[in-house]
Amino acid sequence: MKKHNFNPGPSILPQYTIEETAKAIHEFAGTGLSILEISHRSKEFEAVVDECVALFKELLNIPEGYAVIFVGGGASTQFFHVPYNLLEKKAAYLITGQWAQKAYKEAKLFGPVEVVASSEDKNFTYIPKQFTIPEDVDYFHITTNNTIYGTEILTDLDSPVPLVADMSSDIFSRPIDVSKYGLIYGGAQKNLAPAGLTFVIVREDILGKVSRPLPTMVDYRTHIKNNSLYNTPPVVIIYSALLTLRWMKEQGGLVEMEKRNKAKAELLYNEIDRNRLFVG
Repeated sequence: MKKHNFNPGPSILPQYTIEETAKAIHEFAGTGLSILEISHRSKEFEAVVDECVALFKELLNIPEGYAVIFVGGGASTQFFHVPYNLLEKKAAYLITGQWAQKAYKEAKLFGPVEVVASSEDKNFTYIPKQFTIPEDVDYFHITTNNTIYGTEILTDLDSPVPLVADMSSDIFSRPIDVSKYGLIYGGAQKNLAPAGLTFVIVREDILGKVSRPLPTMVDYRTHIKNNSLYNTPPVVIIYSALLTLRWMKEQGGLVEMEKRNKAKAELLYNEIDRNRLFVG
């Protein structure tokens, strides 16, 4: 009997993803090679990346003018990639947990950062409601879901400046309005694939506006121009992500994912509330 885990990530994957990844490890797409062995420059893998990007755009209904790229380093690396690419004069952050704190800490290395609101006074057990997003900042950063504390921003905020969101733990869990965001990033290991892949969805017109020189690998435009193939990407992880995206589409897309997630959450939280073994 297959066991379950309630870890925020790495998390349980669809059986389809596991089985098809296992097949590809033995032989991939009639190449006579394992997917662990194929070149990331091969036409077979380029097709994987293209389909993965296409399904990102389809399932999330991503508008024109946005790019989807796949990089390494985890979401934690994006904590400094974001300000490196976007912070010219000043940034603003909403602090709702440990990950938001870490992102804020990294951003301060690149310039002034304003804390718009924080829930640290009550150990991050709530999402601040009363705050005003400054209009004189380069971007406003939020962390949409906080797995440690069980809090989530469930609305797509209206922002007068580019809205940047760490969606590591709730991407693909429900429909979102991508047009409200300037940049979305996250690690794939919580809702999409095994650990080792980071996704970035970015509105291209917000790039190229900082005066500092950007290292090649930090510059988002490098990866956009090279279709995420500037250097060797995590090949098998991108393929696993593609399989999960195919599965999500087959199941009915993000409307169906949201319906299932609400049912699972209700079942779990009702038991936690009912059972006296749990204290909190």
